[in-house]
Amino acid sequence: MAVLEIQDLTHYFGGLCALSGFSLELSPGELAGLIGPNGAGKTTVFNLITGVYRPTGGSIRFLGEEITAWPSHQITAAGIARTFQNIRLFREMSVLDNVRLGAFARHDYSLWEALCRRGRFRAEERRWREEALALLKRLNLTRYAHTPARNLPYGEQRRLEIARALISRPRLLLLDEPAAGMNDAEAEALMALIREIQADFNLTILLIEHQMRVVMGLCRRITVLDFGVTIAAGSPEEIRRHPRVLEAYLGREEPLVAEGGGSRP
Repeated sequence: MAVLEIQDLTHYFGGLCALSGFSLELSPGELAGLIGPNGAGKTTVFNLITGVYRPTGGSIRFLGEEITAWPSHQITAAGIARTFQNIRLFREMSVLDNVRLGAFARHDYSLWEALCRRGRFRAEERRWREEALALLKRLNLTRYAHTPARNLPYGEQRRLEIARALISRPRLLLLDEPAAGMNDAEAEALMALIREIQADFNLTILLIEHQMRVVMGLCRRITVLDFGVTIAAGSPEEIRRHPRVLEAYLGREEPLVAEGGGSRP
C-alpha cells in the first residue's frame, strides 16, 4: 500500500491558480524530492497535505484513507508531520518544552484530567517528557534541553524542528527546506541526519529543498513544479539534465549540479 497518494490536486487563491493537476505517489520508506523555482507551488502542496488549506479539487489519500477534508490536528494524529521553510519555534520556551508540544495530537487524557493534573495526565506527561529527552539525545541537543529556543544556533534550531516533528511518531515526514541558510558543512551533516532518522524511525520522507546538492544527494526520485504545474519527474540524473527544468531554473541548458557534485556558479 502506498503511504501517500495524491491525485489531480488543484488549488486556487482567488483567481490565481497556485497548483494545477498535481499527482504524486510515495511508497513506504521512500525519500522523494519536490523542487522548483520560488513561487512554484511547493509549500502549497505541503499545506494541502497537512490540512492548512482545503484543495479546490483533487484528492489526498494517506495509508489508503481519504484525508482531503480532514483538519490539521487529525492529520497529525494519523501520522503526518512537517517542518517549515521559516523556522516556527516557541522562542521563549525551552528546547525540551518545544519538543513536548509536538506530541499534542497524541495526548490521550481528558480536559478534566489535565485541569486536575492527576491520574492519566501525570503518567502521560512523564512518558512524553522521557520520549522528548530521548529525541534530544538522538539529535545531539541534550545540552540545550533547558535553554530557550531563541538562544540556539541556527542549525540547531533546524534540528529542534525535526525533533518536534518526530515526537508525534509520524509515518510520513514533510521537510520544507531543512537546509535553508546552512553552509556546506552544515548541509552535509543534515543530509547524514536525514538518512539516519529515516532508517531509525522507519519514515517515508518528502523533501522540499533549494540546495540542489542536498536534494540530488538524498532523493532517488524528484518531482519539479513551475507555476503550479508539474514539468518533470524522475531520477536525479534525469532531472539534472531535463531541458524544461534547466529552462525554469537557469534559462539555459547547463546541468543543475556539476559532475563532481558541487553547485555551478
